[in-house]
Amino acid sequence: HHRDELDRIQREFREIAGCTAIIYDQTCATEKRRRRKRGTLSTPDKTVIINELVCEGCGDCSVQSNCLSVEPVETEFGRKRRINQNSCNKDYSCVKGFCPSFVTIEGGQLKKPKKEKKGNLDALPQLPDPVLPVAEQAWGIVVAGVGGTGVITIGSLLGMAAHLEGKGVITQDAAGLAQKGGSTWSHIQIANRADAIYTTKVDMAKADLIIGCDPIVAATPTTMAAMQPGRTFIALNSHASPTAAFVGNPDWQSPESRCAAVLAEAVGADAVGIFDAEKASTALLGDSIYANPMMLGYAWQKGRVPLSHASIMRAMELNGVQVSNNQAAFEWGRRCAHDLNAVRALFQAAQVIQFVKKPSLDEMLAKRVEFLTGYQNAAYAQQYQDFVAKVRAVEEPLGQGTRLSQAVARYLFKLMAYKDEYEVARLHTDAAFTRQITEMFEGDYKIVHHLAPPTSARKDEQGHLVKKSYGPWMRQAMGVLARMKGLRGTALDPFGRTEERRTERALIVEYRQCIENLLSGLTADRLALAVEIASIPEDIRGYGHIKEHHLAAARIKWQVLLTRWSQPAAPAAAARIAAVN
Repeated sequence: HHRDELDRIQREFREIAGCTAIIYDQTCATEKRRRRKRGTLSTPDKTVIINELVCEGCGDCSVQSNCLSVEPVETEFGRKRRINQNSCNKDYSCVKGFCPSFVTIEGGQLKKPKKEKKGNLDALPQLPDPVLPVAEQAWGIVVAGVGGTGVITIGSLLGMAAHLEGKGVITQDAAGLAQKGGSTWSHIQIANRADAIYTTKVDMAKADLIIGCDPIVAATPTTMAAMQPGRTFIALNSHASPTAAFVGNPDWQSPESRCAAVLAEAVGADAVGIFDAEKASTALLGDSIYANPMMLGYAWQKGRVPLSHASIMRAMELNGVQVSNNQAAFEWGRRCAHDLNAVRALFQAAQVIQFVKKPSLDEMLAKRVEFLTGYQNAAYAQQYQDFVAKVRAVEEPLGQGTRLSQAVARYLFKLMAYKDEYEVARLHTDAAFTRQITEMFEGDYKIVHHLAPPTSARKDEQGHLVKKSYGPWMRQAMGVLARMKGLRGTALDPFGRTEERRTERALIVEYRQCIENLLSGLTADRLALAVEIASIPEDIRGYGHIKEHHLAAARIKWQVLLTRWSQPAAPAAAARIAAVN
């Protein structure tokens, strides 16, 4: 049986009296990834990418795959999804998400980002060696990060380096239930003499160094229990990986900045060294997998590792995996510790000071008018622009800014740009997406789409459409379909009679009527509630049965908010009236 049948098999077996056994006979995807890195297992010549403009941000891909390599990405049109190619296990379960945004590239190879020409270690001046600690007593190091990124490897390298120097060393690993993405720790204790080490792991308040490869794991109670102000130094990677919470909550927000603040409060701001090792390793070495050895180099240059440079380099050689790149990552980490701004300047030229302002209402409108013109035509875009102008004309005299106008601009656009067959075809054949693919891949490859056309797709046991793979010929068909967008919503539209399309068109009318009703009773006191009502389409996401589910939940919330709107004056306004009287 295929694993897709597991639920059915379990339900069948529960009806059998007595003890039953189900054997799951498949190598773990994480273990496969490890073998590929070691060269003992071939790498499939298939890569998954997501067309972010087609993505609705519904999160069904995360539900289907339970994979943290499906990461959030913030765009002009809201939160979307992106595949982290550096951590992808090539399990391909995410493709089962009921969404046409998934494309697989079969054959060819991912292009490695070109290293910055200025990022040449040999061309840079030699660094001064730090003053290393003398480990007469046990020197406690805790490496905290997520599974599958090399946390345990860092512990092993330190253990081997200590062994090469003839020092006493004990390492203990907690591998996060062997789950890629699970919290993982490596405890390393080093001393000049083995009898100076009394425990198998770094005890409470006994850590001299925390290498925080992930800020969320570094800020957990488990890690913080080992810290002590005045003793512990934290080398912290500011980039946080999505947690398991993101799988169940598409709106999950990374707490990385809060984590950094908590850690600084725990040991003192002067005892925390922080930089984005993920960004630096990708820019300088072409792969984020080198972030952890970069963090090790950072901590060493700060004088927090009681081991010689030569022994650490030799340990990397004995490890035998990507030796030159890991050693280079260590050296770049040293340079980040010595002069972080100088390293940043190598790959962030002209970004010494970067200020990204929030787009104004006019800027939002300009982008969306352009998009809707391409979506349908100029007249369709003008309808959108005129309606937002009506909202703005009522809101601006209140003197409270343009929050409502911005909400309507964002969410009326979302409803008007509903992704039907014509639009999905247009976005997939758009020159920008084609350019993205050519910039990512090289060699001989073909593009495969994964779709569930309502007119031809089969249904599963739950009555849901099942996606099917379509080869390169589909792009030609999509090109033809995209040019037929003029049929959208007309009597000749072959897709317009489906329940989903009728619902989408009706939602536009319903939303506009709702906003007009709000405008008739809009006051400064009721503005916040009006913005909340206008933002309801944020919760309407996905395609097919996924969208139906989200729409049903959104309607309940919509009705609750409208009930509040229909009630008498808000308490704050009533209180002010009472105060005047």
